[in-house]
Amino acid sequence: MQIKLWGTRGSLATPGPDTARYGGNTSCVCVTGAQGTVLVLDAGTGIRRLGARLPEALKRVDILLTHLHMDHVQGLGFFAPLYRPGFDVHIWGPASATMNLQARLMRYLSPPLFPVHLSELPCEISFHEVPCGRVEIGEFQVDSGMVCHPGPTVGYRIRAANGKVLTYMPDHEPALGNPAFPSLPRDWTSGADLATGADLLIHDSQYSGAEYPRHHGWGHSSLIQTIRYGALCEVNQLVTFHHDPDHSDEILDLITAESIAEVNPGYVVTAGCEGAVFTL
Repeated sequence: MQIKLWGTRGSLATPGPDTARYGGNTSCVCVTGAQGTVLVLDAGTGIRRLGARLPEALKRVDILLTHLHMDHVQGLGFFAPLYRPGFDVHIWGPASATMNLQARLMRYLSPPLFPVHLSELPCEISFHEVPCGRVEIGEFQVDSGMVCHPGPTVGYRIRAANGKVLTYMPDHEPALGNPAFPSLPRDWTSGADLATGADLLIHDSQYSGAEYPRHHGWGHSSLIQTIRYGALCEVNQLVTFHHDPDHSDEILDLITAESIAEVNPGYVVTAGCEGAVFTL
């Protein structure tokens, strides 16, 4: 499978030379299988550019939402395939205790927040609530599970036909309520069943080690915690993600270098940059 990052920020970052390499769009990742199956992970602002570049021959896309915070859905209404008559769009995401997924999304895709009602879109749209056990989407096997972040939030484990595994957890705070993190048994740690043994883990890395104590409980991780989480779960490669919008390219380079030096992981750590492509 091929994985392309279309947005890596936790909130919109001001575009300019200071953010040119890491980009300024919010969370969106495209996963394409060898047989042509397309999964879109989250619908942040990066999904607009992705939608404009999908092949005309494509007839179906599955959008896997981790949660419904604005930075993960604010690009959904600008996703071009939604306006193609007959195009098959499947949206997967968590319900809440009081509303199903469709009703939750309609709160955004309707006036006064958006000019078009969800029901008025010309595509063929279907909704699937997660977590729901293992599902087959084209050539992919997809598992989902609840993870530690405010509000109903899931992570995804995606297995390709060749056996390679991608785990996607863009908003996650496994250290919350775990003072011994990462020393406790792996099975007791949020999301470990999704991440263990992954060939590629895309994971929340919003803060530096110095910043995290001021944001404890906000649902995000420091890069140092994320690297230790990757070691705990024995992943082969980590891609840092959900960067703070106030972090320039220079700051992100520095945080990455310092965190890697402190933890000295025994696996590959790659800073997630908009436009980066990974092949498994």
